[in-house]
Amino acid sequence: MSLISVEEALRRVLASAAPVEAEDLPVHAAAGRTLAAGVAALRTQPPFAASAMDGYAVRAADVAAPPVTLRLAGASIAGRGFRGAVGPGEAVRIFTGAPLPGGADAIVVQENAEAAGDAVVVREPAAPEKFVRPSGLDFTAGTALLAAGQRLDARRLALAAAAGHARLSVRRKPRVAILATGDELVRPGEEAGPDQIVASNPVALAALVEQAGGEVVDLGIARDTFADLERGIEAARASRADLLVTLGGASVGEHDLVQSALARQGMSLSFWRVALRPGKPLLHGRIGSMLLLGLPGNPVSSIVCGLLFAVPLVRALLGDPRAGADPLEPAVLGADLPANDARQDYLRAWLDPRPHDLPRATAYPKQDSSMLSVLAQSQALIVRTPHAPAARAGDPCRILRFHPLA
Repeated sequence: MSLISVEEALRRVLASAAPVEAEDLPVHAAAGRTLAAGVAALRTQPPFAASAMDGYAVRAADVAAPPVTLRLAGASIAGRGFRGAVGPGEAVRIFTGAPLPGGADAIVVQENAEAAGDAVVVREPAAPEKFVRPSGLDFTAGTALLAAGQRLDARRLALAAAAGHARLSVRRKPRVAILATGDELVRPGEEAGPDQIVASNPVALAALVEQAGGEVVDLGIARDTFADLERGIEAARASRADLLVTLGGASVGEHDLVQSALARQGMSLSFWRVALRPGKPLLHGRIGSMLLLGLPGNPVSSIVCGLLFAVPLVRALLGDPRAGADPLEPAVLGADLPANDARQDYLRAWLDPRPHDLPRATAYPKQDSSMLSVLAQSQALIVRTPHAPAARAGDPCRILRFHPLA
């Protein structure tokens, strides 16, 4: 099977995914989840005209020529509005968020007035509707507020709650089984033999999956035997995984058994090998209803492929209509780059921010796909298309930015 482009590989990956089922959750338990149905307002917000400031509710006509003395008729407090109406020559003490009394059409802020017993002296005019939040300023009942496929963060949850929703229909978390492969691997914290290394890829992929909204099923490490690999695959199916991600063993060496093991379990292969650096030996297919992604074993290759394919696939399983949106942004090169070959290249880079201009992206001199230290320092990947010509510092480029937590 020949190499396919990154764009075609992603197209096939996303086309294979149907959204998982929906479930209802209390709004306070839905953080990070993805809406399965749109959210419309069940109420109007604010439900009444309200004051935006502490001060006095008045008739604007009464304070058009200050100073003027008005009779205090009462008070309107948030949660306890004034039940009467403001008549000519009257004012009502009012506080932020409190209902605007009937008859009033303006707010005199308290800095522009002085209370004197049962009266208040207004020293500045107040324009009609000034500092008044009209009913429905934010939204009205029936207004569409959030769309299916949107992920719920603090802002969107607050909006849904304010709109009157106690429960929300969200996608369940896709179950993503992760199976590392290789005799050379040990788990973090285990003692490594003289020819072994620590399995870092499962840690990274689990983080990517969880950040994308999935639920991780850790299948541990499968040794380089068909029996062990097939036990891992069967465990993924038994866990009702929506997606099995294998790490390593998908290349062409005589000890790279993953593709054969998957085939023996009934895999329907979509593609194998992508015109990509790092990450050429990438596999995609399915076994029954369970989707498959076989990622390379080199740590940087695995993480880059996880960003490019696993994260969008999880988002597609969640019904996110932007799962395949182009994540790249413009930048300029900070150093010369040679001509590229037939594979799309993702170069680890640091960024020099430039106020009011595009960031300057400079590739690290060492780009070996085993070097996690370089990847951890990187702020972005410079993306170079196949057969891109040599480029000079200052030339435009496109980058895939890493978005740190802090």
